[in-house]
Amino acid sequence: MTSAADPRAAAAGAEILRAGGSATDAAIAMMLALNVVEPHNSGIGGGGFLLHSDGATGKLDTYNGREKAPAAADIRWFYGADGKPLSIRDAIPGGRSVGVPGNLAMMALAHKAHGRLPWARLFQPAIRLATDGFAITPRMFGMMSNYSSHVDAWGKSYLLGADGKPKPVGTILKNPDQAAFFARIAKKGPAEFYRGKTAAKLVATVNDSPRNPSKMTVRDLSAYTAQQFAPVCGTYRAYKVCGMGPPSSGGVAVLQILKQLERFDMAALGKDSPTAWHLFAESSRLAYADRNAYLGDPDKVSVPVAGLTDPAYLAARSALIAPDRSMATIAAGAPPGAPPKQPVPPRDEQGTSHMVAVDRQGDVVTITSTIESIFGSGLTLNGIFLNNELTDFDIVPEADGYLVANRVEGGKRPRSSMAPTIVYGPDGRIRIALGAAGGSTIIAQIAKALVGVLDWNLSAQDAIALPLLYAPGATGVVEKGTALEAMVPALNALGEKLAVAPLGLKANAVEWKDGHWQGAADPRSEGEAYNEDGTKASNITRVGKPPQVRD
Repeated sequence: MTSAADPRAAAAGAEILRAGGSATDAAIAMMLALNVVEPHNSGIGGGGFLLHSDGATGKLDTYNGREKAPAAADIRWFYGADGKPLSIRDAIPGGRSVGVPGNLAMMALAHKAHGRLPWARLFQPAIRLATDGFAITPRMFGMMSNYSSHVDAWGKSYLLGADGKPKPVGTILKNPDQAAFFARIAKKGPAEFYRGKTAAKLVATVNDSPRNPSKMTVRDLSAYTAQQFAPVCGTYRAYKVCGMGPPSSGGVAVLQILKQLERFDMAALGKDSPTAWHLFAESSRLAYADRNAYLGDPDKVSVPVAGLTDPAYLAARSALIAPDRSMATIAAGAPPGAPPKQPVPPRDEQGTSHMVAVDRQGDVVTITSTIESIFGSGLTLNGIFLNNELTDFDIVPEADGYLVANRVEGGKRPRSSMAPTIVYGPDGRIRIALGAAGGSTIIAQIAKALVGVLDWNLSAQDAIALPLLYAPGATGVVEKGTALEAMVPALNALGEKLAVAPLGLKANAVEWKDGHWQGAADPRSEGEAYNEDGTKASNITRVGKPPQVRD
């Protein structure tokens, strides 16, 4: 079974499964197909995180394909000539926001360990889509209409008509440049991307950008390596919850939200209880505060993962939550192993997608892939959009006189909210594998869906479809046009400070329930789940307008 944010990508994964491919093979094929049909959100011009669970042994591995800053980057990478930090809006376009892409290296590393089909076979569905063309969907049209003003000349020629307006829904887009590029990578492997002429072209693209030129080198590309390491796991009630470790903040923060809720009877409260959503918001605030204080690239800063997920520490944090009122103040805690703050040295002078696959052997893969903002940096290379992932760093490198963990540094990976997650039941079998897109809302989306499945006994489909109360700080946001809006007065009475606004949400999942696999995709998106035989595996009632999604 496969699930992806676009049905054409989910179908590509199902095709690979039918051909005898593994879950990893199918997931890679979906990533590549999404690069074609969802160029505004993900692709090999960006990075991602991958979880792989072995069906025979239960062994869980994680793969880190997060982008890296060029070696020349420093803590004031996003400061202007006037010595002031750029706004996020001004930092995104152009070359300086582009990190060394990691998706392709991650795909190759995972394929070497878990692939069954030849590397080149995995590119065939995407090459076919790029060559034969695909129809512009309403969601893609919305992205083109609202977020394409910063794209470069090639991007404009690809997305816009002669009148300068986005090509209409239903238009068939063909991308021969991308097809040819994929064919070369299929034949020659990742070296085609990270070395030689392509690497030199990428460096020239970002360094010669008219806006925010970079200082990337071909050495930055050739030196890039993806990483494989152990997951971050913890328990929630009778379940084992596993996710990505740093530089993703998702795995740690999701575990914190859940563990801090564990002492409350969320099942008895139910999904229609304002108290339940208030508790969820309060737990979210504590987790996001710790995230902002401590999470970063562990290759560059000390990250107290064990302390942040320590049950005793989280029990103490949970004790700050009251069911009848909101916290007066919200601050990061002091987990065991927290590093000392570093003083600021003297001066010498943020599009995402998710996919899940499960094969006949029971292997499960869940991946979140991103180019950060919609259409990334706006720069293109051989028919793909390059990321603006470096704006996921904290542009201002200090707070209260101390350096922040997520400051820009040469060769460093920016903190991410991506949270591909696998949950095991008491019997050791996978209960659900899921992930989401939508910036820092990703953490809340995953935690909300897991409360829905594990506490409220909802299907993955219904849990993903639940509305969201997103509370990264003192003020929360209730998803507009949902049942949660009616709860706002009751939530206000509990001390919540809430705005009501649209949220760009998008999630996908596969779950084991009632003795078989079931697929799920977010009704806010155009996503779909497919069985191996190519039939749809999800029952989705679409709601609202397509979301505007970034990492």
